[in-house]
Amino acid sequence: MRLKLVTATSLLALCLVTTAQGVEINQDGANAVKDTLTKLLPEDLAKSGLITVNPAGTRYEIIYDLAKLLIKVDPATFTINGLTPFSTFATPLDSGLWNIEGDNSLNVSGHLKGKDQKPTDFTYSIASLAYTGVFDPAISYLRSSSATVKDIKVTSKTDTEEVSASMASMEQKLSSTDSAGGNGRIDFVMGGSVSGFLEQVSGQRTPPVELRADTVNFDGKVNGLPAKQIRDMIFFVLDHVDEKELSPENTTKIKGIVKDAFPLLTSFSETIGVNNLTVSTEVGKGGAKAFGYNVAMDGPTDAMRFGFGFNAQDISVDTPLMPSSYSAFMPTSLDLQFAVPNLDFASFGDAFMAMDFNDKAAEKSGEEMGKKLFRDGRLAVEFPKISAKSDVYDIDMTGKIEGRVDTEKDYSMEATVLARDLDKTIAAVQELAKTDPDLNQVSFGIMMVKGFAKADADGRSRWDISVGRDGSVTVNGHKGVDQP
Repeated sequence: MRLKLVTATSLLALCLVTTAQGVEINQDGANAVKDTLTKLLPEDLAKSGLITVNPAGTRYEIIYDLAKLLIKVDPATFTINGLTPFSTFATPLDSGLWNIEGDNSLNVSGHLKGKDQKPTDFTYSIASLAYTGVFDPAISYLRSSSATVKDIKVTSKTDTEEVSASMASMEQKLSSTDSAGGNGRIDFVMGGSVSGFLEQVSGQRTPPVELRADTVNFDGKVNGLPAKQIRDMIFFVLDHVDEKELSPENTTKIKGIVKDAFPLLTSFSETIGVNNLTVSTEVGKGGAKAFGYNVAMDGPTDAMRFGFGFNAQDISVDTPLMPSSYSAFMPTSLDLQFAVPNLDFASFGDAFMAMDFNDKAAEKSGEEMGKKLFRDGRLAVEFPKISAKSDVYDIDMTGKIEGRVDTEKDYSMEATVLARDLDKTIAAVQELAKTDPDLNQVSFGIMMVKGFAKADADGRSRWDISVGRDGSVTVNGHKGVDQP
């Protein structure tokens, strides 16, 4: 969720206000703020009372009555009850920035019909949404903020399925600094946590599923973000959203804004960690003491690296569907990391700038830009780490696959596989083969593979594997059978 409501509220409240310095708190000032907030709204909506601004001591109270957005909505397709106005308070600072704050609650219920005419009943409630922040009109975004949400509950029910989710609390913090390279770019750091997460799903065709987590922690960094240029792009789109075709002058203008914005960032990273994750169903229960997800992008614009992965520790599975004799082969920990290097965003940006925005053949233009992203159509996928451990095996792998984006045949691979206590793995398979004779072939295959292995100094078995573009396979320097 990441408190999108806070971000949206802040942006809507002040994105059109050019400065806070020297603002006098009075009704005329309140009317001026309201005029800026409703400037891009349709005339009937601007006059509907959707936004009201009142002087409130040393600050302005901005009131949003979102029910006004639903005046023309057909009640047969969408209804909502309990939607009350909420407020954001904005205080002009001598620095030209704005201090924003608010503490609101939400408790609504409603009914809707989608395009498939399937009726859905829903409820949303938040006991408290409290936030503070410093807003910079120059970039139309927050320079810093903190928010706390308490007691979040969501339900959705159709004729065939029911979903409910809740969180005891959620917190988020945001801070920013000017990038070292200057040019108006900004580095953002954000983080937060969720406690007491619970989701339950049930349906006529599926058994009930329950997902729980004690805490969910998230952290993210975005460096070199051209916040001002992104704001200008958003305003340009809003100004020209009703135009079927851009004029040459406007085409040149938007391309200039986009050119100034490239690259859209210099690096990006996000990590999510889940503690005491459990999944429960009618046929069993599973989970992990710790589960993590990560994604990152960094490097020069003509050779950026995109990486992602996930890991899990102390994995457990308890279900009668799995025979006890196989339980030892279930992994107790996993770590899977992947990366795509050498992404040429510089050439991608050049192709984007050369694109005719009025060209109806957008799909073809998109394909051409896609080719620019991968140099000469070549794609590489790296595996910095793939590991799996259980009571009877311990395997690690690193490697790299190179190929082309336009064919599945022209590829090569370099990989290293390491296994610890391979004799223990073989013995476990042989024991299991006593009740499942088909596993004798598996045991025989592992023993054959062991014969090709090298012994590392730490006692692990090693296989250095190379697959050539001609289909040849080499293991630890010995050429094997060519691939068909």
